[in-house]
Amino acid sequence: MAGLAGAGSIAFGTAALIHESGHDPMLWSPSGKGTAELAAGASLTATGAVECSFSPRIAESAAELARRNDVLIVALPGYGHKAVLDALAPHIEDRHHVIISSHASLGAIYLMQLLARRGVTAPVTAWGTTICTGRRTSGTSVRVNTVRSRVDLCTVPADRSAEALEVCRALFGDRFQPRDGLLAISLSNLNPQNHMGIALGNITRMERGETWSQGQNVTPTVGRLLERLDEERLEIAHALGLDVKTIFEHFHLSFHVPVASISEMNQQMHEQGNGGTGPATADSRYVTEDVPYGLVLTAALGRLAGHPAQLHEAGIRIFSAMYGRNFEDENTLLKALELERYSLDDLKLAASTGLLDPRIGA
Repeated sequence: MAGLAGAGSIAFGTAALIHESGHDPMLWSPSGKGTAELAAGASLTATGAVECSFSPRIAESAAELARRNDVLIVALPGYGHKAVLDALAPHIEDRHHVIISSHASLGAIYLMQLLARRGVTAPVTAWGTTICTGRRTSGTSVRVNTVRSRVDLCTVPADRSAEALEVCRALFGDRFQPRDGLLAISLSNLNPQNHMGIALGNITRMERGETWSQGQNVTPTVGRLLERLDEERLEIAHALGLDVKTIFEHFHLSFHVPVASISEMNQQMHEQGNGGTGPATADSRYVTEDVPYGLVLTAALGRLAGHPAQLHEAGIRIFSAMYGRNFEDENTLLKALELERYSLDDLKLAASTGLLDPRIGA
C-alpha cells in the first residue's frame, strides 16, 4: 500500500502511475482542501501521458496515512516539506519506506534525525526529480505531460539502498538510477536552475497571467543561460567527487528528444506537443519553491566546496529584489538543520548515514 502526502499535480500524477501499476494509492491533503471532492466520492481522472480514471483512497490525517500504508511518498512543493515531515514523523515505524519526491534541501537528513530521536530506523529515499510532470486541471483531474524514463535516487542509511530500490521499482517500474548519497541527489535536481532561467526570461508573461508555451520560449538566449547554470552545478559536483547527469541528459531522458542545444531540445518538445505551458502567475513554485529550496542549497554547497555558484547566487538576489522578500531566509529545512554548524566532511558523512549529528539516537 502506498500513501501520498500532497494533492497537487505531482501527487495526482504519481497516484495515477501507482494505480496503473496495479496498486491502490491513498492521498492525504495536509489542508484537507485538495482532496475534498475525491473524499466526497468523485473519481480522479488522468489524461496525457497517463490515461486512467479511478477512486483513490483518501486519508484524513498524517496518522491515518501512515497507519494504512507501508510506503509513504512526500509529493508536494519544497516549502511544504518541513510541516509534512513534522506531521508524519511521529507516526512512522520501522516497517515504512519513505520516498521524498523530489528531494529538497536535505529534507531526508531532517526526517532521519527526527526518526532517530524516536529510535525508528525506517529508510528514507530521495528522488532527484519527480517521476512525472503535469498540471492539476481541477480538484479531480490532472494532465500528465510526461513520465520520466530515468529518475536519480539514493537512500539513507546507505545500507538499505537495494531494498528501497526494489520498492520504487515495484511501484513505478525500472526507471531509477542510483546515485552515491544525498549530495549527488541534491545536485541532480535540475528544476531550480532551469526554472530560474525560464522565469527570468518570461517573468512578465507570468505576471500578466498569459498563456504561453514553455518549450517554445526557451529561446537561444534563455537556453544559453540554462547551459551556463548547468556548468556551475557540474563544477560543484566535480569538486565533491560526485557523478550527476548533465542538463542535456536530463531533457533527453525526461522528454524523449534527441540531444542538441538546450533551446533546440525545447523547440522539439514544443513541436511534439509536450513543451508544457508556462506559469500564469508570478506566485509560482518556479520561484517561491525553487529559489529558497533549490538555488539556496546549490549556492550553499558551492561555498562549502570552494566553488561559488555566481549565477545561482545572483539569481537568488535578483528574485529577492523582484519579489521584495529575502528568499535565502525562507528555507525552513536548512534553518532547522543549522547547516552552518557543520563542516563539509560532516555533510559528506550525513549524505550516507542520514545523520548530521551521529549522537542523535545513540
